[in-house]
Amino acid sequence: MLLAECPRDAMQGWREFIPTQQKIDYLNALMQVGFDVLDCGSFVSPKLIPQMADTSTVLENIDKSAAKTKVSVIIANLKGAERALEHSKVDVLGFPFSISETFQFRNTNKRQEEAFSQIIQILQDTQRAGKGLRVYLSMAFGNPYGELWKSEDIYFWVERLSEIGVQEILLSDTIGVATNESIRLVFSRIINAFPSIVFGAHFHTKYEESYTKLKAAYNQGCRSFDTAIKGFGGCPMAKDQLVGNMPTEQMINFLMREKIEHKLNLLNFEAAYNKAKDIFHF
Repeated sequence: MLLAECPRDAMQGWREFIPTQQKIDYLNALMQVGFDVLDCGSFVSPKLIPQMADTSTVLENIDKSAAKTKVSVIIANLKGAERALEHSKVDVLGFPFSISETFQFRNTNKRQEEAFSQIIQILQDTQRAGKGLRVYLSMAFGNPYGELWKSEDIYFWVERLSEIGVQEILLSDTIGVATNESIRLVFSRIINAFPSIVFGAHFHTKYEESYTKLKAAYNQGCRSFDTAIKGFGGCPMAKDQLVGNMPTEQMINFLMREKIEHKLNLLNFEAAYNKAKDIFHF
């Protein structure tokens, strides 16, 4: 199992600016839990995502000395990738690529083909720097723009990404419209067709639907999942109302009930959970 915690996704749309030191303390607590990846910031325009304007300072203060967790940031263009690669503590870059042309432009201010060309360059840059690249296929289960959704579109873009050497792709249900059946359909087809790629699930979902969605993806061979404590967050660029993330505590519940081995330190998770309470007021 590859488990990624996404406090960046939780924080980015939060209405109040979270003090930088509070972010640092929270992220350092999460670093002690044992996640494989910690998605902790983004190098995008602060005008669009003001909550992430202090990412550079936050990164400088992350303590990686006692953890094997890889630090990930989101970028949306070559400039953002360049800034991310300047930080020695960044291990992984995440790039949002949408199977929806409308959302690709809305989210990154570029068309699909332009974004794809930038992925080619970013992949080369990350390889030279010894970093990883995670490509998020957003709107992978539907979109709010009236564009026809077809699983064939996922296959088309995965095939192209595979051809250029991308090795990790996360199918993102950006607006929480995936059903158990569509999850089974997409993951069963795509995992069997591209066995060399690590496929993950980045689900935005209602809490009451989260367990069955985890099970649907897991049963089709998905072994990589993104979560966020209490399911906070979502994509502020998708539509007016945020749909929450997959709750980390539900993922832990799933692992325990299904008797799936994991390496999370649950006592340290409780400590991080308590810090999340101070930030998100739950």
